Amino acid sequence: MSEWKTNKTAQKQNSASAGVTRRNILLWRRGSAVVTAANLIITRDTRFKLLEGYSLQIKNVRPQDAGDYNCQIGDHDNRDLVHTVEILVPPSVRSNPETGHVTVRKGGTATLECKASGNPVPSISWTRKDSIHGSPHLSEGPTLTLENVNRQDSGTYRCYADNGIREPVFVDMQLIVLSPPEITVEKSWVHAGEGYEAQLVCTVHGDANPEVMWYQDSFLLHPNDRRTMDTRGEKHYLTVRNVRASDFGNYSCVAENSLGRAKKYIEVSGRPGPAQFHSPMYSRYREMYNLTWSIESFPLIEEIRLLYRKLMMNETFQHPGRWHDIILNPPSTRSESFRHIMTYTIKGLDPNSVYETIVQAKNRYGWNEVSDIFQFYTLSTDMPNEDVEQTLGSTAYGNNFRALNHCPRLQTDGMPGAILLSLAAAVWRLVRK
Repeated sequence: MSEWKTNKTAQKQNSASAGVTRRNILLWRRGSAVVTAANLIITRDTRFKLLEGYSLQIKNVRPQDAGDYNCQIGDHDNRDLVHTVEILVPPSVRSNPETGHVTVRKGGTATLECKASGNPVPSISWTRKDSIHGSPHLSEGPTLTLENVNRQDSGTYRCYADNGIREPVFVDMQLIVLSPPEITVEKSWVHAGEGYEAQLVCTVHGDANPEVMWYQDSFLLHPNDRRTMDTRGEKHYLTVRNVRASDFGNYSCVAENSLGRAKKYIEVSGRPGPAQFHSPMYSRYREMYNLTWSIESFPLIEEIRLLYRKLMMNETFQHPGRWHDIILNPPSTRSESFRHIMTYTIKGLDPNSVYETIVQAKNRYGWNEVSDIFQFYTLSTDMPNEDVEQTLGSTAYGNNFRALNHCPRLQTDGMPGAILLSLAAAVWRLVRK
C-alpha cells in the first residue's frame, strides 16, 4: 500500500459561523467531479468515505489519487478549502532491455540502462556485483556506458534505485563480451613416466562457444583406448593412460570460435622435473648449510649437479662470486613414488654471508631444466651443539614426499630468543656491510 500526506494549501474565506447549518450543503470535489454531497457518496469508488459527516477518508491510496481535493460549502458566500494530496511511492526499477542481457563484441561500447519510478523521483547508481574487489561504485544515472570492453568486463552489473521511502531496490543486468578464445595452461611442462598416466589441462575463455582440439606435434588427436578428452566448464583435459615413449613430445591445445583462434603448447617429457627447495633461508651455522630439495622423476635419477656461489654485497652493488660445482650420485634404489628428496650439507662457507644455489638432475631421458636460484644466509655465531648433531644427521633420499616430516626441519619457529636475535643481527650486518 502506498503512503500519503495532505497539505492545506489555500482557503478563500474564513468561516463566518461556528458550524454548518442544515441549509448549507458540504461538497467534496476533485477537479470538476463531485465526490460527496452532504451525506451522499457520489463517486462509485468504495475506497472513499465520510467521517463524522465532514472529513473525507480515502483507503488503500494509489498513486493516481494524488492531486487537489476541494471542500466546498454550498451557501451564498461560496466558501471552500483546498487540500493537496501527495502520495509517497517506494522506488521500483526495471532493466532495459527487459531481458537484462546485453551482448557486445570485444573492443566495442556497452550501454546498460535501467528505468526507475517512485515518488519522490528515485536516484540511480551502478555497481559491479561480481567484482573481486567487492561492489565498487561505478556511476550515477540511468545509463552506464563502458567503452573498449574486453573479456574481463563480462559479468553482472547492479542498478540501484533509492528515494528514501523504504529500502533501495535493484535490478541485475548481465553483460556478455564476445571475444576470440583465450587459453591458459596449468603447466606448460608435464612430467610423465612410461606405464603411468599423464594429464594435460588448458583453460579456454570465450563466450562464442569455442571448439577445442588437441594436437601432438601437427597431428590432430582423437579419443582411443588409452586417450580421453574431457571438458568441465572452461577446463579441458587430455588424459593419456599407460604412457609410452611415443607419447613424449609437444602437444597443443587449440580453441576456435567465430571471432578467432588461439593456441597454447604443453610439453610431455620423461626428463626430471625442476628441483623444488624446502630449506629455510637462514643457516644455523657459520660455515655450513643443510640444503634440502625434491625432484619429480619416474625413472631413477642417475646424477645430480649442485652449484653454489657467494654474493659479494654492500650498499651500492651486488657482485656474484664463482660457481662451485658438485656432482652427486644418488642411491641406486628405486623409489615407490616419483618424488625424490635429497639433503646435502655444504661446508667450508664464510660466516655472515649470502649464498645462492641451483640444482639440476638427470635420468635416462636426459637432464632437466636448471632450477630457480635459491638464496641462503650463514650466521655469525653457531647454534647450540645439540642442534648441530641433529642437523648433521638430517640427510635423506626418500621415496615419498612425506619423508620430509621425518627429517629435522630447518625452521626458525620455536628457536630460543637468543637465536632469533642472532639471526636478526646477522641480517642487519649484511645490510650494513
